[in-house]
Amino acid sequence: MMPIRTMAAALALLATVSAVAQESIVDRWYAALLKADAPALSQLLADNATIRLDDIGVTQSKAEFIASMDEWQAAVKGAKIRHKIEAEMGDTVVVRTCYDFPNNDMTTRETFTTRSGVIVANTQMTIGENCDGF
Repeated sequence: MMPIRTMAAALALLATVSAVAQESIVDRWYAALLKADAPALSQLLADNATIRLDDIGVTQSKAEFIASMDEWQAAVKGAKIRHKIEAEMGDTVVVRTCYDFPNNDMTTRETFTTRSGVIVANTQMTIGENCDGF
């Protein structure tokens, strides 16, 4: 039988590996989003993923979100996206994000839920009309 300390160390290692995997998914998400890279975003999203835009009351399927990338590509031209992970709870990561567009900027809080290495849900809500103090 495994001693309690060994089991605790193994569980801590698994939690760390999970957190690193989630951070990697989030980092790849924003890198792909900045390029409007539909194939990369598609690989990061589960087939049944949902993207909820709380500010406008819209929930998109994976297909609807990927289809919007042509329009997003024009909007994101010349922009910068910065993000900071605020919290991790199990399969969910909460991120504060600065979208720094050429003519304006905004801060959002985004929540990612992952399973089996892909995003199953993303929720976005504006929390600031600029990125001051980001």
